[in-house]
Amino acid sequence: MSAFVPDGFIVPTSFDGPGFRLEPLGPEHNERDYDAWMSSLDHIGTTPGFPWSGWPQPMELEANLSDLVMHADDFAERTGFTYSVLEGDHVIGCVYIYPGKDSDADVRSWVRATHAHLDEPLWRAVSEWVASDWPFESVAYAPR
Repeated sequence: MSAFVPDGFIVPTSFDGPGFRLEPLGPEHNERDYDAWMSSLDHIGTTPGFPWSGWPQPMELEANLSDLVMHADDFAERTGFTYSVLEGDHVIGCVYIYPGKDSDADVRSWVRATHAHLDEPLWRAVSEWVASDWPFESVAYAPR
């Protein structure tokens, strides 16, 4: 299997968009991420690109922490990249960048229901960012 990103590629650790900031998702986001996720399951389920692999689904706080640790490990191992979408210190969503089945990368994102107005601006900004700053020739990201 070939590497998801080239060895010399410097993976971005932040991105500023219109009304939000991205930073790598990790255990430090657990309670804030859990609140965003659990308060918005129905909304996430209607977001283009979801559901996938049985998501979204309710989970306990400890299970959410395990999920965040898995995503942080993927980031450290350069096998996938998940970003927390932040407004100030508040988690308002997530962006996932993982190997695609029919493309170099599969990108998915969601925002909490209270921030549904940011779904399209997030999609547009992340689409442009991935096209300009990432080493992928083909990207699948459900249009808005």
